[in-house]
Amino acid sequence: MPISKHLLAGAMLGITALAAPLPQHVHAQTASVAAGPAIYVSEFEVTDPEGMKPYSARVEASFAPFGGRYIVRGGAVVSQEGAPSKRIVMIEFPSMERALAWYDSPAYAELKPIRHKAAASRVYTVQGTARMP
Repeated sequence: MPISKHLLAGAMLGITALAAPLPQHVHAQTASVAAGPAIYVSEFEVTDPEGMKPYSARVEASFAPFGGRYIVRGGAVVSQEGAPSKRIVMIEFPSMERALAWYDSPAYAELKPIRHKAAASRVYTVQGTARMP
């Protein structure tokens, strides 16, 4: 059964509307993910402890307005398989959109160069699952 031009155009507009508010670096698949929290994950090793202090002092104030909250901030890492990260931080946000809006915000843009200079890191944001009532 052929797809009508109007149906296809409507579908494309719907896809565009879903993807429009997300930053460019977000993969198209995130636009269709079910609502739920998103978790920012940073695995890093501090290479300059003094240089990291300004970042640590200001980062929470940068993500709190976006609904972010620490769920892991350092602490012991016990590896059951593979080499453990030196330090892990996880910040939960109400949605992927809010997490990415924080990451791309002017407030966090000021802090990223401090982290880049004072630590070696791997950073990503993952879609969480909706909580059961």
